[in-house]
Order: sequence, then C-alpha cells, then structure tokens
Amino acid sequence: MANDASTVFDLVILGGGSGGYAAALRASQLGLDVALIEKNKLGGTCLHNGCIPTKALLHAGEVADAAREGAEFGVKSTFDGIDMAGVHKYKDGVISGLYKGLQGLVASRKITYVEGEGRLSSPTSIDVNGQTYTGRHIVLATGSVPRSLPGLTIDGDRIISSDHALVLDRVPKSAIVLGGGVIGVEFASAWKSFGADVTIVEGLPHLVPAEDENSSKLLERAFRKRGIQFSLGSFFQSAEYTADGVRVTLANGKTFEAEVLLVAIGRGPVSQGLGYEEAGVAMDRGFVLVDEYCRTNVPTISAVGDLIPTLQLAHVGFAEGILVAERLAGLSPVPIDYDGVPRVTYCHPEVASVGVSEARAKELYGADQVVTLKYNLAGNGKSKILKTAGEIKLVRVRDGAVVGVHMVGDRIGEQVGEAQLIYNWEALPAEVAQLIHAHPTQNEALGEAHLALAGKPLHSHD
Repeated sequence: MANDASTVFDLVILGGGSGGYAAALRASQLGLDVALIEKNKLGGTCLHNGCIPTKALLHAGEVADAAREGAEFGVKSTFDGIDMAGVHKYKDGVISGLYKGLQGLVASRKITYVEGEGRLSSPTSIDVNGQTYTGRHIVLATGSVPRSLPGLTIDGDRIISSDHALVLDRVPKSAIVLGGGVIGVEFASAWKSFGADVTIVEGLPHLVPAEDENSSKLLERAFRKRGIQFSLGSFFQSAEYTADGVRVTLANGKTFEAEVLLVAIGRGPVSQGLGYEEAGVAMDRGFVLVDEYCRTNVPTISAVGDLIPTLQLAHVGFAEGILVAERLAGLSPVPIDYDGVPRVTYCHPEVASVGVSEARAKELYGADQVVTLKYNLAGNGKSKILKTAGEIKLVRVRDGAVVGVHMVGDRIGEQVGEAQLIYNWEALPAEVAQLIHAHPTQNEALGEAHLALAGKPLHSHD
C-alpha cells in the first residue's frame, strides 16, 4: 500500500452514516484534519434506507388516508389508488435534496472524502482503493444491515427485508410482517394505508415491546380499529412458498399466508471481515464494545452508531459522533444518558417516549416510590380536531422528578422535544405545570398532564 503525507490525518473515519459524518463535521469544525471513508452513499442507512424514506412512505400513506376520510371533515374527496412510481419519485426527491446538501456540507468543511470499501489494517490505519489512510485516531462507524433468522432466506421477491420494501414497485395485496418493533409496525402502518391486508407476527407479548406496556396496548387497540391484524406471544418457526406467495408457521402451530413476507426483526452490525478482530478490537456478537465515551479497548480506536450496542437510532449515532470528535479535540463532553434520548415510532398513531417505563422505574426506585398519571387525548382540543385517540402517561418518583414520558397519538412525536427537556432537566411536575402551553395544541396536553400530576387537574378527572 502506498503511503505519503497526504494520507496522514488526525482522524480517519470508516463509515459515512449519521455517526461517521457527524464525527467528521464536528472534528473538522474543531480544527482536526479528517478523512471520511464510505463504500456506498454519504448519509448511510438513515438517509437512504431508513429514517427518511420510511417516513416519506408513511406520509404518503397519511395523504391516502386523508383522501379516503375527507367526508368526515366535510371535504369531498375520493381515493383512486396508489401510484407507486409517483410515491417513489416523491420519496427519492426528498432523499436527493438532503443528499446533495450533505455532500456540499462535507465538501465545505474541507474533509477528505473517499469513496470505497475500507478495511482496518492496523490500530492507526485503514486501507481503501489501494491506498493506506493513517490517522492519529480511528473511528469505526460501519453501521448495520437488516437481520434474518436461521433457515429464513431473504430472496428479495416474496421474502423481503426493509431495504427491498422501500423500493417495492407495487402495493402487495397482502403482507405478513415478521417483527412488531419499530420497523415492523411502521411498514405495517404504511402498507395498510396503501390498501394492503397486513398481519404482524411478534414473538413477545406486545407490539413495540421496548416501549411502556401502556403505549403498546394503546397501539394494539388503534391497529385493531384500522384492521391491522397481529399475532403475539408465539415465535416464528418456518416459512415456505405457496403457489402465489408465502406461508408462515409459528411455534404454536398457527399459520398465515400472504403475497409477501417482510422480515423486520431488527438490524445487525456490519463488522465481519473488516479487520476489527485482527486489530485487537473487543467484540460481542458482531458489535464493537465501547465505554461511555465510545472508546474501544484499543486506545487509538473509537466506535459509534449501530456498530456498537446502544440504541439503534440515527440521532444517537449523530450524538456519539459529536462526543468522540469533541473528546479527541481535547474538550470534555458529557457521556450520553441513553434513557434521555427521545424515541419515536412513526406509525399511525405515533408512539413517542423519553425516560424509563413504569416497570423500569419500579426496578430502579421501588414500586412504592413510583407514581404514574395518564392523560387521555380525548380532553385535548387539537387532538379532537385531528380525530386522534391516545394518551400521555407520566412516570415520576414520589415527591420527585418526572422520569418517564410516554405518548401515543397522531403527530404526538412532535411533542417529544419538551418531554426530553422535562426528563433531562429533572423537572418536577409543579415546575412544568406553571409553564403556559399554547392553545389549541397537542403540546398543551403535556402541560395538562403535569398540572394533574402536580395536584391541580383542570381538563381531566378521575
């Protein structure tokens, strides 16, 4: 491998997704000389195969539902079907605009951007395109890919991953979604809005099982009303082709048939064959292990994003990238409180949360020290206008701070910003209650919930 002064940097980053490009931008801003290596497209999964395209599909689904339901609002509208070519044109336009903006941003920061498949060749170097890029420090940010199960082959036709689902040229007449987590319920929601017959299979007892159980139950109720079927509490056993689709058999003997099977059981780290083990990096089941500052056991190597066993969220990878850049530039960043990260599932209705669940709070503080309150959106004017049902559930330590905010309802994800401040600033219910929330907004429901928890309910009662 060739090597010269032009390929020696303060920081060499492998992977240009949310974590990698955030580290590159912040490090450059702080005066470090940075090389950023990416084998596909700058922006990674979030921009091209995850957050952005899925939310575009979900918004198209929202428009479809609005067309169907116009009469409920006195609007004469008809729904004539889905033009998937048109949906993809809209989706790809959103991605393209953001992609060009990101490319311009990286170029403007004088970051050396290298397109190619890199491999860690030593604790201080990465090989790509026949060249060795040496860094005082290395950041691994190679992200994740859709996972499957043993014996379940994703063929891209009848048995598909989320990557295939994002470019599907038709609306399937029927679909089985294997996995009731964030990815599964978002695709189930979008496809139902597009007119598909959808069944979700989740081995755990509830949909979105990482959320507070109350949120899961509210989503299940809403999905039933929408006609989205789901099977809970029994795991996948096998899948086989039928004459015109797929048959799925569960461990309890139940079978389901559909045109396509979407495997949405989560994402696994991209780490195999990239030289990590050879460089001495500690790993577990493909994940790179790090401390609270995203440092690996190798002093010159850090890792961020879906590659490490933290929350697989774009904004988490982004924050981890910034943390690493600031640490390497000599600043003193604060470790991330992962409980304080906002989480949103963008199905219809949306599920949003920050902080800990009621069950987790009882583990941490004791059952007798945990107080909860539920505020039904039926008492909220804007939610009435939107014709959405749902709740805001607050979890607090008795006589102490709010440690969990859990919300379900259309557009409720937009309220997670204030919820994040409430949790992270350890606000007391009385402190939130004294703030004036705009009327009529869904944000006001958050204020009303805290009024009630502070002992002075106005638009709620037992």
